Amino acid sequence: MNKTNRRARAIAIAQTRDNAKLLAARLLMLAMGATAACIAYLAVRGY
Repeated sequence: MNKTNRRARAIAIAQTRDNAKLLAARLLMLAMGATAACIAYLAVRGY
């Protein structure tokens, strides 16, 4: 494996890790939004 291939592989691995972190952040925000919506719904209903 030459220097160019190693560099390209390192960049691809770094991008994959960044995408995984971004996906985790998106899922967390989605869960927080759903929780907030449920709380607001229950508050309006009076429970």
